[in-house]
Amino acid sequence: MQAQTRLSWGWLQRLADFFPVFIAVLLAVITSAILLIALEADPFTAFSEMLGGAFGTENAFAETLVKSVPIMFVAIGITIAFRGGVVNIGGEGQMIAGALLGAAVTLGLGESVGWLVIPLALIAAFIGGGLYGAIAGFLKAYFDVNEILSTIMLNQVAVQLMNYLLNGPMLDPESAGMNHIPKTARIAEIAELPRLVIGFGDNALFDRTRLHWGLIIAIVLAVISYILLWRTVIGFRIRAVGQNERASRYAGFRVKQQIVLSMFLSGGMAGLGGAVQVLGLQYRLQTDGSPAGFTGSAGFNGIVAALFGGLNPLGAVPASVLFGGLLVGAQKMQRELGVPAAMITAINGIIVIFVVSSQIFIQRRMQRRAKLEIAAVEKNKFEDTAQETG
Repeated sequence: MQAQTRLSWGWLQRLADFFPVFIAVLLAVITSAILLIALEADPFTAFSEMLGGAFGTENAFAETLVKSVPIMFVAIGITIAFRGGVVNIGGEGQMIAGALLGAAVTLGLGESVGWLVIPLALIAAFIGGGLYGAIAGFLKAYFDVNEILSTIMLNQVAVQLMNYLLNGPMLDPESAGMNHIPKTARIAEIAELPRLVIGFGDNALFDRTRLHWGLIIAIVLAVISYILLWRTVIGFRIRAVGQNERASRYAGFRVKQQIVLSMFLSGGMAGLGGAVQVLGLQYRLQTDGSPAGFTGSAGFNGIVAALFGGLNPLGAVPASVLFGGLLVGAQKMQRELGVPAAMITAINGIIVIFVVSSQIFIQRRMQRRAKLEIAAVEKNKFEDTAQETG
């Protein structure tokens, strides 16, 4: 009976941990509504148009999922880095690094290896993004360089490297000497990720949309990342270092290696997101010269999605779909009401503020609960010892 009571109480405690997140979302919606009113827009109509533009039709939902795919990859990677105690702000640069290496392998192999070109390109992208992320991890672990500063600066290095390569060695030969958008040649058709269609015949879902198998890859990697973090020794060490470096070092863990590893895995996930954009959507690597020209700011939106998902790879999936919907729905809101699409950036920022605040509240609550549990255990031990000696 006592065990059942403890079990039910544990579930109630976990459920209570989600309440601050719901409250944070509610407060974010209220604050956003106030901003919309300041712009002389009806908030109910604005939110209705936004939801309709993101989820109202099959095509709208497909576009939301397409937009969420790169965010999902980055969010999964950010989760791994944050769990390892590293603040990774370099998703943009890691996406670019992965896309560059993945595109280079794809263009270099062409149709010579058949369908194997897709897994080889994805592996190359993971390695490219991972190594680029590991640079910041190495600098933090061995030289105590602040990872926030290093990842932000590495973003700019990646952008300039991309601009150089797309205007030089990787430039589409057909565009040479012309006033062009920097881009590579088109990848071979066999290297394109297949379209994702659910069902058969005329009733098939997502038929004739741009949704591709990158979504399935991201969901599978979210499950694998969850298992890695919470069901393996490697994941335990990463989380232990993230919780307390000093205690982990005292326990014999190689703290520096775990920091580099967490950033490698984080960057690798972001790199996959960049490659999937090339293989599943654009079919070439191109940009307008800015990081957002290729990434669509997925590197930064992935941070928001990771936080909103509770720094859990599985939670990052629906959170990424939500933020993909915000971005897609903002376009319809702009068309119908004349509200600037940049308003969605403000809404993202508002959500970040409230969600991060809720996470701080949850962590403090968990720390208090842990202290109470430790105190209860010590009290029981004291009582048992007293009874034995009495």
